[in-house]
Amino acid sequence: MIRALAITVSNRAAAGVYEDRSGPVLVESLRAAGCDIVDGPLVIPDGDAVEEVLRDSVTAGYDVAVTTGGTGLTPNDLTPEMTRRVIDREIPGIAEALRSAGAAAGVPSAILSRGLAGIASRTLIVNLPGSTGGVRDGMNVLRPILVHAVDQIRGGDHVRADGGSPGAGAGGDADRPAEIA
Repeated sequence: MIRALAITVSNRAAAGVYEDRSGPVLVESLRAAGCDIVDGPLVIPDGDAVEEVLRDSVTAGYDVAVTTGGTGLTPNDLTPEMTRRVIDREIPGIAEALRSAGAAAGVPSAILSRGLAGIASRTLIVNLPGSTGGVRDGMNVLRPILVHAVDQIRGGDHVRADGGSPGAGAGGDADRPAEIA
């Protein structure tokens, strides 16, 4: 089972100005993807609190920590900057796919999201936009790769399409695109 943490980043929702709507959608989407949600959604303001919660998620051993919100262009949208402070290695393909999927779904502003994805120790961290639609579109991108990504982070090997054991044989089979993580 994948242990996941859902985090809503919203200054106004954290202050009680309005109800968090994207966090519950994120929790339900993570559960539908087979994740065990221990806590969440946590609702926090943007800024240093994001870095603190992400670091805590790594220390607590979560497999996945997904944020919703704080990825836009306003001066208060700092989630990517806080995420960058925590991750050891970036996974640009996930963030690129999230933006592309949103744009392909007819949301031109999806390309304005500055969200990141990366690995901190053994935790996959992904920033999603702060809307219910952005969370749904983002989870549609993450769902098919989530188990494989977590397995890889845990040290798993690549699954071969021909059923053979990973790394077996000669001749550069690992270079085939179907086998690259």
